[in-house]
Amino acid sequence: MKLFRSIFLWINALLLAFSIPAEAQQSNIPRIGVLAPPSRSFFAPRADAFRQGLRDLGYVEGKNVLIEYRYAGGRQDRLPDLVAELIALKVDVILTATDAAVRIAKGSTNTIPVVFAAISDPVATGLITSLARPSGNVTGLTILSPELSGKRLEVLTEVAPKVMRVGILFSGNIFVKETETLAKTLGLQPVMLKGRRVKDFGELFGSAKSQGVQALLVYPGPLMNTARQEIVAFAAQNRLPAMYSSSEFVGQDPQRSQTSRSAGRAADEIRAGHQSENSKANWPGDSTECAGASG
Repeated sequence: MKLFRSIFLWINALLLAFSIPAEAQQSNIPRIGVLAPPSRSFFAPRADAFRQGLRDLGYVEGKNVLIEYRYAGGRQDRLPDLVAELIALKVDVILTATDAAVRIAKGSTNTIPVVFAAISDPVATGLITSLARPSGNVTGLTILSPELSGKRLEVLTEVAPKVMRVGILFSGNIFVKETETLAKTLGLQPVMLKGRRVKDFGELFGSAKSQGVQALLVYPGPLMNTARQEIVAFAAQNRLPAMYSSSEFVGQDPQRSQTSRSAGRAADEIRAGHQSENSKANWPGDSTECAGASG
């Protein structure tokens, strides 16, 4: 569970790279722009933990740091306008997640550092040139991999060994083909269910039922986060084992908040000498995403 620890490391490094101390005067208060692709309600626990972690570093929102939140509510079409708002506010750094959000932020500014918190393969998608030296104004943390999708499928087959037809619910295209192939190698029959908007889920659920889906594998992403209540309700009503990308689908994860509160103390280790263009993009050894089954 290293996601929030890494976020604070990057944010603190970037703030210090701007030579803005925690005890800065009002005129020099650093301003962080948080571009949240999901809804406000889904992001709320993370925002609370984020603020607590900053307090552990000595940054108090409204006193010596300003945080501008913008929520897309799972609607990708809102991202360009939200990025434009943050740029107009002259934020010192933009923190975001998902390939689409990072790409839009990167395409909108080449001077404001863009820090991604949890995306798939930033090199393959062209967001950065390499993990070791991202280049440009983009850096951050990547946590997903094809291997993780395979592990989820393996766990799902252990929880529900009689399952054959698995509905793979997704909205993007990262590692989808690989997951479909992995499912087949495990002897499963994948049913690909792609959603583009929250209102698509009624149709997707109907398609899942008509195709005899016996379990669900839910891909991570802001759209899935926004529709998590509908997804969980569908799985429960139809008694489908379901593998989710985060424990927040079935309840808040207390370890995330605890990790966030304690993360800031480690940030002092890298207080000096960091620039966004040279800051290595990390691929942690363990995933922050918790896979759990229900049904």
